[in-house]
Amino acid sequence: YWILLSDTFFLFRSLKCSLTTCHFVSPCVTLGKQFSWDEAEKSLSRSEHLNKHLQRPTGKKSICCSACGKCCKSSSELKIHQQVHTGEKPYCCSDCGKCFSRSNSLKVHLRIHTGEKSHHCFDCGKSYLRLKSLKVHMRIHTGEKPYRCDQCGKSFTISSCLTIHQRTHTGEKPYSCTQCGKSFTTSSQWIVHQRTHTGKKPLSCTQCGKSFTHLGSLLSHQRKHTGEKSYNCDQCGKTFTQSSNLVSHQRTHTGEKPYSCDQCGKSFTKSSSLVVHKRTHTGEKPHSCDQCGKSFVTSSRLIEHQRTHTGEKPHSCDQCDKRYSDKRSTQLELRHTGEKPYSCDQCDNRYSHSSGLIKHQKIHAGDPQSLFIRFRCILATVF
Repeated sequence: YWILLSDTFFLFRSLKCSLTTCHFVSPCVTLGKQFSWDEAEKSLSRSEHLNKHLQRPTGKKSICCSACGKCCKSSSELKIHQQVHTGEKPYCCSDCGKCFSRSNSLKVHLRIHTGEKSHHCFDCGKSYLRLKSLKVHMRIHTGEKPYRCDQCGKSFTISSCLTIHQRTHTGEKPYSCTQCGKSFTTSSQWIVHQRTHTGKKPLSCTQCGKSFTHLGSLLSHQRKHTGEKSYNCDQCGKTFTQSSNLVSHQRTHTGEKPYSCDQCGKSFTKSSSLVVHKRTHTGEKPHSCDQCGKSFVTSSRLIEHQRTHTGEKPHSCDQCDKRYSDKRSTQLELRHTGEKPYSCDQCDNRYSHSSGLIKHQKIHAGDPQSLFIRFRCILATVF
């Protein structure tokens, strides 16, 4: 029997090879799907492949997880799924020790260490580790934005951007700080915020060593070294290192002040200016000196104060060699030129510094101490 079967199989193979123009077709008994002999020999050459194929008669998922009830197409797929419940991650990276539940995930991860990026964009040449990342990138060239907000109609290239955008409508902020209770719409915002408590600044400038909490601040800082100012105002030609600074500047032309204080009604061009202003009502001074404990409303004031401890004087006058701890370069120039840009709207007095004008205006307001000082000055000039 076995000799007859082997001879028959040999005869069949010989016949198949000789008839190159003829294609024999065999149907799958279960699905009725047609397979050529070449396809059948290639994809169903082993009995286990045929068994797996037969396990999918109508796309049903017949093997179910006992823990959550999820059904899988095969026992191997079920085994991979069950690792979600057991926490098992048998595939570990030999370079960094990170473990994965799937061997394919480990293969993709290893490309981070090797630098291999096997998926290339034919339009711009950019390379990616994953095929999924390349597909998302290709939408930049095609302009495709398949994910659309059903409330405002705005479209996005990836689903995660749509999810984050929809939180602007719902007001959802799922990421909360355990230390201060502040909530955020994205995990990246939450991570950056955590650094305000830990003081961690993982991003450093390669030229001066200054550290930053997030990438945007580092990139903006590096433009100070390169001198790059790629954002131009179309009305006055002034250039800026950041697009946000350009937007704020343009409000000086339009007069727009979209950020209003709900306590006194005062308006501001920047949201950060409103935050600082509100502290005048609450008395909050969140920035404290770690050497003497003195607190300040803004971080810039704290930095200036800390220089009194370190003795640092980074600001110098361009007309003389005198140096200062705070940013007073413009005011220093006025001392040499004699310019007095600050004028009183009630009299003809002019001042080189805004602080001098403020003191003078107290005289008009009837401040007793200012009137006494003014009286002493008049007496000194007379006698």
